[in-house]
Amino acid sequence: MNNARNHRYLLIELVVRFILLVLFMLSEYGEPFHRKIHPDELWLYKNPRTDSYVPTRILWIFICIVPFFIIFLSNLLNKCKADGIQAFLALTLSFGINGVITNAVKLIVGRPRPDFFYRCFPDGKGDIKFPCTGKKEDIIEGMKSFPSGHSSFAFVSMTFCALYLCGKLQVFNQKGRGQSWRLLLGLSPIILSILVALSRTCDYHHHWQDVLVGSMLGIAIAYLSYFQYYPSLNHPNSALPYSILMTLPTSDLNDVDQLKKSDSLECVSVKWI
Repeated sequence: MNNARNHRYLLIELVVRFILLVLFMLSEYGEPFHRKIHPDELWLYKNPRTDSYVPTRILWIFICIVPFFIIFLSNLLNKCKADGIQAFLALTLSFGINGVITNAVKLIVGRPRPDFFYRCFPDGKGDIKFPCTGKKEDIIEGMKSFPSGHSSFAFVSMTFCALYLCGKLQVFNQKGRGQSWRLLLGLSPIILSILVALSRTCDYHHHWQDVLVGSMLGIAIAYLSYFQYYPSLNHPNSALPYSILMTLPTSDLNDVDQLKKSDSLECVSVKWI
């Protein structure tokens, strides 16, 4: 890939992410579908209002710092600029797609949160058949329960981290088989996402269905985004992105001996394993 073509490729990739970011920001201010609440299901939405165990600002710091630190550390140790760029593109693509889809579903479904009644009637006195008396922003936000954004973003970020680590540690190919420490280290980020997701039911901000679907959505999007740029985890060179593998002077991407003789050698070995 020559310089002009490479620059054009990166420009297109960045434009795609900018478009996704704009769509995400616009959807943040959309008004969800106003779903009717029947008297016999009111108990589902009458849980007490509590502060988030994981506030949104903390979530954003968490889901951004962890994967970018892992990418930075890998790039620092292996001095492989191409891998750093491809990892950045894969991660940001997953964030963009996840944000747009999560918000779109929230607006279309309009499911009330478990604490919606007290968002609607802060004093706890009122009839759901009548207009709400609470703050408009609290009411609008209270109709965005499905799916859980905290869960989808936590899982899209940590699933990417898990895939990236498993690829770098070569957990599922011949080199890493039979070594439990590689598997445990590779899957460790998932524990963090599980904790974030479960917290959303404990603070009464989401129903369990919201958390389950949000988590599955994040996992699926991270999976698709990662493998758009990286080979299968059981590939002999799972640590390398396609952008490097496709430049090798051979049509056989499984030719490890040829890879070691190529100019991409500095990107081959993961020096910290």
